[in-house]
Amino acid sequence: MKTRLFALAALAALSTVAFADEGMWTFDHVPKQAIRDKHGVELSDAWLDNVRLSTVRLETGCTGSFVSPDGLILTNHHCADGALAEHSTPQRDLSELGFLARSRDQELRYSAEQVSVLIGMKDVTAAVEKATAGLPDKRANQVRKQALSRLEKENEREATRDSKAGSVWCEAVTLYGGGQYMIYTYKRYDDVRLVWTPETSIAEFGGDPDNFQFPRTDLDLALLRAYENGKPARVSHWLPVDFAGPSEGEPVFVSGHPGRTQRMLTVAELRTLRDLTLPTWLLRSAELRGRLIQYGKTGAEQNRRIQDELPGLENSIKVRRKQLDALHDDSLLSVKRNDEQELERRVAADRALRSAAGDPWEEIARAQGEARVLEPHLTWIERDLGFSSRLYTYAKALVRGAAERSKPNDQRLREYADSQLPKLRQRLLAPRPVYPDVEKLTLSFSLERMREWLGPDDSFVKKLLGKDSPDSIAARLVDRTRLGDPAERKRLWEGGAAAVRASKDPMIELARRVDPEARAVRKRHEDLVEAPEQAGAEKIARARFKVYGTSLYPDATFTLRLNDGTVKGWVENGVPVKPFTTLATTYARATGQDPFAIPESWLKARSRLDPRTPFNLCTTNDIVGGNSGSPLIDARGRLVGVMFDGNIHSISGDYWFDATKNRAVAVHPAILREALDKVYGARALLDELRGAPLSAGSVSVNDLRSGAVAPGPAAGAARRAASGRAASAGRGAPHRRR
Repeated sequence: MKTRLFALAALAALSTVAFADEGMWTFDHVPKQAIRDKHGVELSDAWLDNVRLSTVRLETGCTGSFVSPDGLILTNHHCADGALAEHSTPQRDLSELGFLARSRDQELRYSAEQVSVLIGMKDVTAAVEKATAGLPDKRANQVRKQALSRLEKENEREATRDSKAGSVWCEAVTLYGGGQYMIYTYKRYDDVRLVWTPETSIAEFGGDPDNFQFPRTDLDLALLRAYENGKPARVSHWLPVDFAGPSEGEPVFVSGHPGRTQRMLTVAELRTLRDLTLPTWLLRSAELRGRLIQYGKTGAEQNRRIQDELPGLENSIKVRRKQLDALHDDSLLSVKRNDEQELERRVAADRALRSAAGDPWEEIARAQGEARVLEPHLTWIERDLGFSSRLYTYAKALVRGAAERSKPNDQRLREYADSQLPKLRQRLLAPRPVYPDVEKLTLSFSLERMREWLGPDDSFVKKLLGKDSPDSIAARLVDRTRLGDPAERKRLWEGGAAAVRASKDPMIELARRVDPEARAVRKRHEDLVEAPEQAGAEKIARARFKVYGTSLYPDATFTLRLNDGTVKGWVENGVPVKPFTTLATTYARATGQDPFAIPESWLKARSRLDPRTPFNLCTTNDIVGGNSGSPLIDARGRLVGVMFDGNIHSISGDYWFDATKNRAVAVHPAILREALDKVYGARALLDELRGAPLSAGSVSVNDLRSGAVAPGPAAGAARRAASGRAASAGRGAPHRRR
């Protein structure tokens, strides 16, 4: 049953990928031959370039794709939550109402968002290894970070000088646990606007009960637009939309930015997650969810205020609960253990390799002992689990930012390097709503839980709380702070260290009090845990390359990846699950009560809608959080779906891949056409989407038409399937995949 799990030692020695549909491949290392052998599809360089340059990274944590030459971006509804919250009021709740810009001048600025397009990749492994050669682990960890910051700066300066792309930035990327270091260069758009979203009740039909379930029907879509110099961005690469969608059995590809996988962690590291990190987070978050739900039941406005936080929290709880379940599955963990032992045996049998690598597994295991000691204070103080407050997050960014920006770039904490400052500043100054009563609830709760987990006699807790109570501290801080005002945050950011030092704002004062202890525990963790883990991971990566070659894909790092898969259902408890659902399922499952209530616009339009319209589909593609909004692409380079989730079995994909049941879930493009045309009357948008493949401005699109990409025989039937015939009815539902 589990024979095709993530089994590096047994499978990776092959020259190409032998396991079905697993793999998050960087675009400079796509296994073209394996894909050709498996699917009969030839991916040309033109195909890959067009897909790469059409895929965008939403810096708030999602993926999208250009779908017209005028910078129109298709992504998920839940990836535009921040825009809805920014522009909603008690009198006009865009989450409930949805939004449609009837003209370009009505498109709404999404202040916290930036989108980035990967335009260059450069291997800098040799430079990093040279900088750290011969250094002890602790010093090497420091020098490595300095080298990466320096390389970012140098390459960004060079890219800015040479690029005709406008605003560019560079990011250092660590792959294979430190076996490879890259500099990725991005084209950046910092003016992003909301164009269209449906009502949340149809975008998240089924709510949390249906999250990570299938079959389902969920219109988790949104349209954004990138602007440049105050005008819609003119882009040379975009994905034409094929509203007919794919057929069952057709090969399909996902281009996106999977946030993080941990498939290369050692067994010792996975045990730390299982025994300490995940249980702590789950216990705390489950109680916070309960408090938010209870608060939301006190009134309609209260319920609206928590929607910016509650859905994401519920999603994360379900993810981490299933991750914990996976780590408690002895049969799955034994596969990982066997892989690890096989690589250890191969290293031990090679004298040169043994001399170079030593025993990195033991080094990492020893570091886990330190991790267990430091984890409580690191989690509650430095990682802010004890300070759950948007206002405190602002305060910490201002206090840390002022201190770090006064240092040379390569001496700063990595998140305050010059390459990161534009994103940080934009989010800090974005006019997102802050609700004082919600802030008091979450901050007082987190202070209570910190006191509980660290203990009332902990020196930090005693110093922080004194004889005061979490409730009174939270109320006083929230009532008196001015950080809810973007103008005040801007004044402090631009005023730098002097302004922050002079500030009497109580939230700033709190962040100043916390910062020394937070930095101290972070430094201890970097020296005693992170440094040996990183050193060990690099040694293991080099050994893995030496033993198995370069046929492996790296863990996800919120960097651009390509994955191949197939439109395919699975068997659940002996019952086949078909890969398509239709619009009819939505009305059949509706109860009139949240989360199974259909919005009024869809009730009114019902007689005009074709109930056979495909709604959602599932595929064997390997995706995780961060892939939200990723385009599903056919062999001809056309968008045939938008990823938004996975089934319940996909959650363990953070650690390993089960090809028999792991399924990714996408919105079918046919339901987008039906919705824009017959529900929202957004025909101008629909015309723009339909016109994308007819535009003459893109060399890549012309290359696609002229046969630069040759679809294999398995892809041929897809175009012949009518949109209504490709689906089978099922039970519906949605949610988010971050």
